[in-house]
Amino acid sequence: MNKDFLYEMIQTPSPSGAEFDLQKKIIHYMKETVDTFETDVTGNVISVLNPDSPCKVLLAGHVDEIGLMVTMITDAGLLKVTNVGGIRPALYLGQKVQILTSSGIVNGVVGVNRSLLKNKSLEATDLFIDLGASSKEEALKVVKPGDYVVAATDYCELMNDCISGRALDNRLGAFIVIEALRRAKELGARVGIYSATTVGEETTMRGAVWAAKRVKPTLALVVDVTFATDYPDANAEAIGEIEVGGGPVLANGSIINNILNERLATLAKELNIPVQYEAAPGRTGTDGDRIHLENDGIPLALISIPLRYMHSGSEVGSLKDVEQIIELIAQFLVNLEDSINLSPYQNVLSSFSKKTR
Repeated sequence: MNKDFLYEMIQTPSPSGAEFDLQKKIIHYMKETVDTFETDVTGNVISVLNPDSPCKVLLAGHVDEIGLMVTMITDAGLLKVTNVGGIRPALYLGQKVQILTSSGIVNGVVGVNRSLLKNKSLEATDLFIDLGASSKEEALKVVKPGDYVVAATDYCELMNDCISGRALDNRLGAFIVIEALRRAKELGARVGIYSATTVGEETTMRGAVWAAKRVKPTLALVVDVTFATDYPDANAEAIGEIEVGGGPVLANGSIINNILNERLATLAKELNIPVQYEAAPGRTGTDGDRIHLENDGIPLALISIPLRYMHSGSEVGSLKDVEQIIELIAQFLVNLEDSINLSPYQNVLSSFSKKTR
């Protein structure tokens, strides 16, 4: 596992709708490993191994992050903004930010005052960004409406193999899908592997749709973060007891293929990798919500990384969990047969066929 590249991914701004700089880095990183790339005009990058195999496995990890977008500039040179994805406005107060402009990064600070601090229903549109500009005209020389904004927070390593940083949702998942391909190649995998670093998950899930339609996979493994519940006031009753460092999280729910889940759980046990479970009876809030609907229906499993403080500038996850998910997926790919049957009725239909002969 290449931690240096993971940290480069975390440090590279990639708000939903402006993921292209990070995607270019992924292409450069993967070009010596893959057989080919597939890309599309919406911004997806799909790293492909064994494209001639009849069995196609889509690994999907979104590469975009939440943020803000400039909507207007006041006469005093302050920037007004709206949300890009599901931000928590109160967490931006007083924080340093980066405005992504056509000329490069411009630094700013989200302003804070008594009325904002007292506002219990704060919206993104209540926020303003201070560039140090003294007028609208001066600010317009460096920024414009439509520019994206991300929190200016760096990563750091914590105790017990934990890391903290902005946008671990879902740099960790995107990193896992490309590293799982690299590891599967080392192990001699022969099935077709399509590692898609998808775009737009935090806003429209456009990347998931485009990738699934393009690849037309036999099955899909979606890799994203999920809410850890191992800290004060976390709601374990809603989704289950999930610990950072406790291993991969498999989702149970209506969009999940049970046979895939069982195979992953059995393999994890053989590899001595602990598995956790989350309840996801309806929508999962991941690319899987769109992928499973495409083509004639795509069987999938959702493998998640436990994450504390999601959608903050200091999310916390475990590198041990990341390593275990990479190994689990890689070993799954190596052991996957071209003729895999994921129908829940395979045994019933098989016995019926014998009776009608």
